[in-house]
Amino acid sequence: MESIKKLGRKLGFNRKRGEFELLETESGAPGFFDGKKESKGKQQERSSPVDSSLETNLSRIKTDFYTDINPDVVVRRFTMGGKLPAAAVFMNGMVKNEIINDFIIRESMDKPVPEQPPYSQYLINNVFSNCEMTTEQNWDKIKGHITDGLTVVFVEGEAITMVADTRGYEHRSVEAPQNEKVVRGPQEGFNESLRTNITLLRRMIRREDFICEIRQAGSGENIKVAVAYLKGTANPALVQEVKRRLAEVDTRMVVNTGILEQLTEHHGLSPFPQVLSTERPDRAASHLMQGYVAVLLEGSPFANIMPTTLFALMSSSEDIYLRQLPGSMVRFVRYMGAVISVLLPAFFLSLVLFHQGMMSTETLSTVVASRKMVFAPIGLELLFLLAVFQLIREAGLRVPGSIGQAIGIIGGLILGQAAVTANLASSVMLIVVALSGLGNFCIPDYSTQISASYIRIALVLAAWMAGLLGVFCTSIALLAMMCGMKSYGVPFLAPVSPKTRSKRPAILRGPITMHAGSRDFINTTENAK
Repeated sequence: MESIKKLGRKLGFNRKRGEFELLETESGAPGFFDGKKESKGKQQERSSPVDSSLETNLSRIKTDFYTDINPDVVVRRFTMGGKLPAAAVFMNGMVKNEIINDFIIRESMDKPVPEQPPYSQYLINNVFSNCEMTTEQNWDKIKGHITDGLTVVFVEGEAITMVADTRGYEHRSVEAPQNEKVVRGPQEGFNESLRTNITLLRRMIRREDFICEIRQAGSGENIKVAVAYLKGTANPALVQEVKRRLAEVDTRMVVNTGILEQLTEHHGLSPFPQVLSTERPDRAASHLMQGYVAVLLEGSPFANIMPTTLFALMSSSEDIYLRQLPGSMVRFVRYMGAVISVLLPAFFLSLVLFHQGMMSTETLSTVVASRKMVFAPIGLELLFLLAVFQLIREAGLRVPGSIGQAIGIIGGLILGQAAVTANLASSVMLIVVALSGLGNFCIPDYSTQISASYIRIALVLAAWMAGLLGVFCTSIALLAMMCGMKSYGVPFLAPVSPKTRSKRPAILRGPITMHAGSRDFINTTENAK
């Protein structure tokens, strides 16, 4: 009994009272930002200061980075003003050598320096001409700056270092999105550089209240994430909840937003994603302007947008770029394809096995004639074809692009025809699976496509055991789970359940009107006024 209760809580039933809900009345920062973990960081900061001796600091650098076997860490000694020993430490391959040579080393050699400490502020204000320089005393943060591609300058006689932004590592240029292609609309997509992704957003959101906080996460604080939102529009409770969940991430390495999504979600067994993942800056900017929060990760070409709903997952960037009638027609076809993808195999199996009276004589005769030589049960046949479809799809995704298209076409045609000829499957069932697969491709979000695939299999099993009654009961359970699920405090079926004052219809695309407000179901600060 206890295991059933635990499974119910995992699926969203019997939800604990303490689960976060997005309300305007919620305020205040989570305990992480002013509690135990922050005080621990302060203790660590006091326990790891920089030494005033240049040789001691360089010795620690060589020990911590294993420079005897690690040639990537470069220690460049030089003399400031002809009399003050100093050293620049940086990671080879992650910096622009021209910046270090022209704006740090050459400038400090040619210009005079003070006779005695303090040196740092004078050097930053009068000697170094690098555009971005700060000071740092914490040793662990200094090591993090070096691994990030910054240059740390140590000076003899002062327990403060100077940190210069000299990053210049290679990265992929801005290219067209690979998975969210549109006919009309921007052809730029995120890449693996966090700074480039933030710049792409700032080019579209030119507002002074657009905030992009870059934070450290992970067990060793080696994960760099950016939390983007509009201050004064996004609900403060939502922003703090996103930060709190990111602060709880305690792992060594996160290389993709998909991993970050799994580490911060509350409904791990839900078949639906709880965040919207996009590689389009225009789509991310549109949601940010409506009061959502976006999370970007260094090294990942995707942005996680939260909260999300079923209707957001079923929408595409191009819906808004088309006029009202074409946009509504495209969206209606998409929803119809999703319904066909999920329900058609189970519905057809129920009619054939349990409800033959609902079929016409001609249709029933066609089904019987097509299965005359097929030896496998019809339920097993349907599961076999669904599995073959997933195999073809997965093979087409994993091989190179030009070969993948050939595998999808040739594999589907030849394998399907061979299965019918060998009496492994019937032609009618092959058509049902093909229609279901085409409907699945109408779903714009990749994670939702995968979710629809195993929901389809669950409905087929229910139809095989109990006919339309099993399909109906399974559908009701799935709908109840979606009604009980929340994405960062927002009901997954909003604005339909619960009903809110939505700006546009949920399925059909409404007209574009002159409105400066944001969606009210995410309870933005603007709607609270």
